[in-house]
Amino acid sequence: MEETYRKLAQRIENKEAKICVIGLGYVGLPLAVEFGEEGFLVNGYDISEKKVNTLQGGQSDVDDVSSERVATLVNKGLLAPSTSPDKIADSDVIIIAVPTPLNKTKDPDVSFILQATEAVKNNLRTGQLIILESTTYPGTTEELVLPLLQETGLVCGKDFYLAFSPERVDPGNKKYYLRNTPKVIGGITSQCAHLAAAFYLSVVEKIHLVSSTKAAEMVKLLENTYRSVNIGLVNEIALMCDKLGLNIWEIIEAASTKPFGYMPFFPGPGLGGHCIPIDPHYLSWKLRGLNYYARFIEIASEINSSMPLYVVQKVMDLLNEHQKPLKGSRVLLLGVAYKKDIMDVRESPALDVLQLMEEKGAVVEYNDPNVPEIRWKDSKKKSTQLTEQTLREADCVVIITDHSVYDFKWIVDNSQLVFDTRNATEGILDSKIRKLGDGELSTHLL
Repeated sequence: MEETYRKLAQRIENKEAKICVIGLGYVGLPLAVEFGEEGFLVNGYDISEKKVNTLQGGQSDVDDVSSERVATLVNKGLLAPSTSPDKIADSDVIIIAVPTPLNKTKDPDVSFILQATEAVKNNLRTGQLIILESTTYPGTTEELVLPLLQETGLVCGKDFYLAFSPERVDPGNKKYYLRNTPKVIGGITSQCAHLAAAFYLSVVEKIHLVSSTKAAEMVKLLENTYRSVNIGLVNEIALMCDKLGLNIWEIIEAASTKPFGYMPFFPGPGLGGHCIPIDPHYLSWKLRGLNYYARFIEIASEINSSMPLYVVQKVMDLLNEHQKPLKGSRVLLLGVAYKKDIMDVRESPALDVLQLMEEKGAVVEYNDPNVPEIRWKDSKKKSTQLTEQTLREADCVVIITDHSVYDFKWIVDNSQLVFDTRNATEGILDSKIRKLGDGELSTHLL
């Protein structure tokens, strides 16, 4: 066994290895906190001064990480957030967990990965393990990150080690979190993979090794493409149910009684979050370069992205039933986070619904107990207080996010009309309720 490998493995086993997490968002901060709580010294590097100042003050801005945990680690000196990359050179393990958005043409934007890799390259030394966690297209680690790092003259697998391990964060999930979610790992070399495995076993119960970094990158894209396509399927079935005069929620409940060969997915107002609406396009983009058209991905994306417009059309139909036009009507959106019980609004379909309704002349307010304000156009829009008066003054209340704190019976009792996109009012019998895919109203979308 090479001396460089042996020394780094020993430092990891003894928890003497210093860690640098690049990117302290929804992926990076939970990692930094878990390793810090295991006794590792964790340096956090982020280009956002606001985020770093928040964390240095012992406050968390991530749903699944409490401020108490952050404050404890900062006070103990086990978590040191900074806007300076200087600590990279002093770190034994560097985790890159930066955003990977799409540009306007839905092509991958890997600029944050490249910027982070440049920072690592400028501080690279013998005896370091670098792990990319950012979701990206198959081949990124091997084709982009590796060549940049080897420009230093250091050799991967001998002087430094490089691996990819896809993040599997599910914000708000109380059952599965970092520690009990198996970690998939692929390395440039076998030694790279085994070092990364030994490192993650400090905070993760199970490890699954794959043959390469490219295979590990593909795993993440398969996981989220699977979800995107199946959500697209059930969204289209919801549209079909409307045409057929059927209730999609009844159909799903009945189908779910089958103990084999079926897994329930649920329709909604559209896809949100940083993963499911975006990740499949990384795969689609990669395949276009190989002259292959990813049909399922493109069709699912088309259906899912049309759901906000469908919601607006259904609300228009509901208001028309009661001799009211959407233009000039007061609409209250309940929930703007992309899923229940979190504060993340990234890619939230609620924002599309809000924009489309305002474009059609509606007077739109929102309430979200987890999102006190959103950036809206050239200013900010604040969450309105949820009161009996607010509900009664709204011509239609639209349930976009079914937060657990909402009392939906009370909401229905005090509303004129309710359009429910999440089946949150299940079991509440009231003629003022209409639901997405309930077959009660026609739509002009199809």
